[in-house]
Amino acid sequence: MAAFTAAASYSKYEIRRRDPNPKAAALLVIDMQNYFASMACPILPALHTTVALCRAAGVPIFFTRHRHRSPADYAMLGEWWNGDLIFDGTPESELLPDLGRRPGDRVVEKSTYSAFAGTGLEEILHGTGVEEVIVTGVMTNLCCETTAREAFVRGFRVFFSTDATATSNSDLHESTLKNMAYGFAYLVDCERLEAALGRKG
Repeated sequence: MAAFTAAASYSKYEIRRRDPNPKAAALLVIDMQNYFASMACPILPALHTTVALCRAAGVPIFFTRHRHRSPADYAMLGEWWNGDLIFDGTPESELLPDLGRRPGDRVVEKSTYSAFAGTGLEEILHGTGVEEVIVTGVMTNLCCETTAREAFVRGFRVFFSTDATATSNSDLHESTLKNMAYGFAYLVDCERLEAALGRKG
């Protein structure tokens, strides 16, 4: 599986434009783990750029790590993926080593598609004055999209990266970008973030 750069097929839905506010934003780096290496590694350059831009602008960075500890936390994922899950304590569950993480960066542990479900992330973000989230990572159409949708309905302004997200094929990637642009998120890429955060940071 590999990352894909989506064509401009989503551009007709991208009728809203806005820049993130570094004083109110947080960067969410979703599930960049060994399990997803085939998808995650190709977007590492874009992710590194995004992390560096956010860090330079003072934007807090949160990494999520998907893992299962017992059948009690499988929920529907166990059935849906026929038991092919990411188990805590395995090499597949670990975050990729070259993500640009620093000691102060939080790692949010999760066991479903959403980074908000049962993690306390919403309370942490509100407690630190965060009103916006920038979503990056994998998989575009599963954990990234679900997290973005949940952020939106919980009242956060959502920015969704087009070049620092990836999934198993271009159709799924582009479908999510269309959904995000139509109803949930402002689309951004490294170039747009550099212009916005470089100017405001």
